[in-house]
Amino acid sequence: MATPSQHDLRNDFRALLASDQCFFTASVFDPMSARIAADLGFEVGILGGSVASLQVLAAPDFALITLSEFVEQATRIGRVTRLPVIADADHGYGNALNVMRTITELERAGVAALTIEDTLLPAQHGHKSTDLIPLDEGVGKMRAALEARIDPAMAIIARTNAGQLDDDAAVERVCAYQAAGVDAICLVGVRDFDHLARLAAPLDIPLMLVTYGNPELRDRERLASLGVRVVVNGHAAYFAAIKATYDCLREQRDIAASELSASQLSTRYSTLDEYRAWARDYMDVKE
Repeated sequence: MATPSQHDLRNDFRALLASDQCFFTASVFDPMSARIAADLGFEVGILGGSVASLQVLAAPDFALITLSEFVEQATRIGRVTRLPVIADADHGYGNALNVMRTITELERAGVAALTIEDTLLPAQHGHKSTDLIPLDEGVGKMRAALEARIDPAMAIIARTNAGQLDDDAAVERVCAYQAAGVDAICLVGVRDFDHLARLAAPLDIPLMLVTYGNPELRDRERLASLGVRVVVNGHAAYFAAIKATYDCLREQRDIAASELSASQLSTRYSTLDEYRAWARDYMDVKE
């Protein structure tokens, strides 16, 4: 089967955004997983920043992966994918000018869409790792992303963490990004449908939600009615791969079965606890 062109896949993603349905993403992390997702009938995939950090660096999601490393992984997927893939481009790897470079490189890698978030990344001394940048700076990043885009079919999605803001501030932020011209809004930290309805009410562009399986947001038809077109429930496929690899190698060494979950294995082998200690000791990161 022929691989669709990058432009065709971007138009496919645009069609999803323009529909009245809600689609759940496949978490893809390499060319094989992208092919599997397409063969199983998924309409859209996502390359998560956290997954890329684990896959490329065996490091936790602390904004340690570089743009070039992330683009290399996105390019490998882009060569073979038969479904549109969203790239989680974190904060654009720097300021607004770095965002422009990020757009250029990921567009060439073949992604159908990408998210740019307004989290203060990498975590700054004395701040929480979830702090957000000022709204004006966030708007500047979105405007820069739109300016750098060459293929207008590639969707640029502004991402913000609504859980870190009161409702009025969150609405102000998403409305400002909509006014800047982004193609969709990605929300993290939405608590339930009432919260979602308040945030969605002033918006005319599609929504993407990162829910991580929140049981309060499981009604697909209701999500669709509120303008949600894409949902990211998490990255279970990659964590399952970690668990399967561990169990396979453990059995080859005749080591007794372990009760460690995929999440616990990820924490152990990405040395997450060490990174948390370093962030606390050297940066005074407030969690």
